[in-house]
Amino acid sequence: MKAVALISGGIDSPVAAYLMARAGADVVLLHMDNRPFADDMSIERVKQLAAQISKAAGKEIPLYSAAHGPTQDTIMHNADHAYQCVLCKHAMQATAREFCKRIGADAIVMGDSLGQVASQTLSNIAAEFVDIGFTILRPLIGMDKLEIENIAKEIGTYEISILPAVGCTALPQKVITMAKPEKTLAFSEKCGIEDIAVKAAAEAVRLC
Repeated sequence: MKAVALISGGIDSPVAAYLMARAGADVVLLHMDNRPFADDMSIERVKQLAAQISKAAGKEIPLYSAAHGPTQDTIMHNADHAYQCVLCKHAMQATAREFCKRIGADAIVMGDSLGQVASQTLSNIAAEFVDIGFTILRPLIGMDKLEIENIAKEIGTYEISILPAVGCTALPQKVITMAKPEKTLAFSEKCGIEDIAVKAAAEAVRLC
């Protein structure tokens, strides 16, 4: 099985990618480049994480990057700002789906852990997934933060993930926790997420 693992600079997504690689999946990492809503350190950190995941898994795991900053800007200007994070995740999944099609992958891997943050309530996960139409694997879904951090420490990604960097500056003051799939879909259509995803996936570049 070939899978595209979405990877940020955080603690969870590298662990999810590692677990799928350890389980035998042919993993390809895809980072959504959030600049200018993040700093340049975000790219350097994800490169370090990719190298460490490859080392821990004992095999080469390529890393690609796709533009996501313009998508964030489009969402900010065309949707309810409370839906920013939900639409951000929706757009990431749509881009990952298109990237999967491009490289012949069978599934998307995400680092969601149920209820851990506002974007990972059951309602929001369902809304983010609306109209994606592709298999998404969430190996951390039932783990708590301590379990995930322990694995991150074991595989050597934890210290990289906690390096200082500017967090996402597109984050709204109030994040919705009970998103509606129909509203997410309506905002997605207004923002042209499908077309954005196709373009972002086609222009993804390999970092290492």
